[in-house]
Amino acid sequence: MVVKVGSNVLAAERLGLDAAVMAGLVGEISRLVEGGREVVLVTSGAILAGRVLLGMEERPRLLPEKQACAAVGQPELIGRYRELFGWYGKLVSQVLLTAEDLRERRRYLNARNTLRALLDRKVIPIVNENDTVSVEEIKFGDNDMLSSLVASLVEADMLVVLSDVEGFYTADPRSDSEARLLGHVESIGADERARAGASAGTHGLGGMASKLEAAARLLKAGIPTVVAPGKRPGSLTAVLDGADVGTLFHSRTAERLSRRKLWLAYVAHPKGSLVLDEGACRALREKGKSLLPSGVREVGGRFEPGDAVVCSDPSGQEVARGLVNYSSEEVSRIKGCHSSAIEKILGYKDYDEIIHRDNLALR
Repeated sequence: MVVKVGSNVLAAERLGLDAAVMAGLVGEISRLVEGGREVVLVTSGAILAGRVLLGMEERPRLLPEKQACAAVGQPELIGRYRELFGWYGKLVSQVLLTAEDLRERRRYLNARNTLRALLDRKVIPIVNENDTVSVEEIKFGDNDMLSSLVASLVEADMLVVLSDVEGFYTADPRSDSEARLLGHVESIGADERARAGASAGTHGLGGMASKLEAAARLLKAGIPTVVAPGKRPGSLTAVLDGADVGTLFHSRTAERLSRRKLWLAYVAHPKGSLVLDEGACRALREKGKSLLPSGVREVGGRFEPGDAVVCSDPSGQEVARGLVNYSSEEVSRIKGCHSSAIEKILGYKDYDEIIHRDNLALR
């Protein structure tokens, strides 16, 4: 399982890391490991810890200041965890990732193999975004997204997001006294996203909206997500005991998206774009077909065979992402044509499809 804990959970009232919360979390995870579970901990808190050591009262806004705080705070954060887990005889490792580490398929597989090797040796991986070197172009955005990627990376049975809220409500409980906590959510659509809003916590980037997006991604992978109160003692154990705590996001009917297609849909960095006609969109969505040249209307960007591209409908709505068999220059020449005409136009034909269905993931 993957356990994610955010900065707002780890933050003490007077700034800094909450020693009691961290000790309780480490104790629960250690008991789970002793019981035979494999646990990966995705943790925020480096910038929070760095702020205290640098004497900063407010969260930094400029990227260099955030990176400086992370550089100072990350050793403090991992040192606290190492000491606490050491009380239980547990060995931990530090794994710092950027989005770029996972966008390239080879590096993604390397990260998976490293985490697998650590778990096989009974080491608890402690994962955080590498804020010291991350810039806007390569940031995950927040550790909710990172935790969902790690959950798919290690093929987790569950993601537990420990938050500063009780779970997912019918409305914002801070402004609506009649808001009701939902115990179970099977699908995430426009209504659920509207309820989540876009607010983030005092000490971190992620709000309920980012937790909802993380859960939505894992729904497609068949991995359940629980959002539960992180400051409540015993919350993690209660989730695993099946107690009525937090919100479970899990679909009993969703088709499990393969790990490779999950990477393709949400992690791979697109190098270009294709606009499809309505017939091609229906073929992809309803019939699970490959994308043929005849269904392509427009080509955007520059890409080579094997690169990822975004496929959109005529209105601009994203339909899928996939790995192309032909370059942007080649697709521009054969778009709108029947597959039988590829060889005549290009002088050769390696594939009938622009994107084979095995290399295509619906969004």
